[in-house]
Amino acid sequence: MQAHDQIRSAGAHVPALRRAVAILDHISASSDAPTLSRLARALGLPKSTAHGLVQAMEELGLLVRAADGSLRTGPHPMRWAGDFLARTDLVSVFRHAIAESRRFERFTVTMTVLDGSEVVYIACSDASRPLDVTFRIGMRLPAPFTATGKALLAARPEGDLDGLFAQGFPAPLTRYSVASLGALRRELVETRERGFSIDDGQIREGLFCLGATVGDHTGHAVAALALSLTRSEATPEVIATVGRSLVEAAADLSRRLGGG
Repeated sequence: MQAHDQIRSAGAHVPALRRAVAILDHISASSDAPTLSRLARALGLPKSTAHGLVQAMEELGLLVRAADGSLRTGPHPMRWAGDFLARTDLVSVFRHAIAESRRFERFTVTMTVLDGSEVVYIACSDASRPLDVTFRIGMRLPAPFTATGKALLAARPEGDLDGLFAQGFPAPLTRYSVASLGALRRELVETRERGFSIDDGQIREGLFCLGATVGDHTGHAVAALALSLTRSEATPEVIATVGRSLVEAAADLSRRLGGG
């Protein structure tokens, strides 16, 4: 529900704080800075009410009024944003989320970030029954072969791939590793359609991984989660169920980072 819908649905019973947040949401989402009159009309507020709120918000540095009367977000919210961003840490968010949930205890869960054409492992939670593979913090692998790398590459503009692999495509790690940029592009199309990525033995034969991106407060994919299991466990039913759960977990981490 949009801010103006929230105000209209709740009418006169909406607290002043809720109205102030709706004003900030509307102004920050507007392509051009609205005047007080336009703001009041858009939010369905009496002009006198809007005037009183805007005046108080100007005094607090939440809004600034230009010479032509248009309203823009003021400097004060940046203090809150800066504090939030300074306290937010990908690894910390990962650890807290894993600690709070038991749904992935059976599986190894990793988090990576993209660095050029490679992924770097920054966090790992081992399964209750460890796999015959170790994901070391700081380890690098070619992005095209990993579930997290495929997810992150699928989130990038199509034109980025040519630049990332201008120096050549990485040598395969197994006989199942994607062999060319063209084949990778086809996998990325499937990833976008499916909603999560799949690495079926591409970094290690017998290992099956699913990946999904984690977004920050801007919606930009800043990391990706992968869930690893053995190939024998990866039945179509398990893939579908675990894939949905992984996407939900990645969305939860995104919300913790300020994403939508």
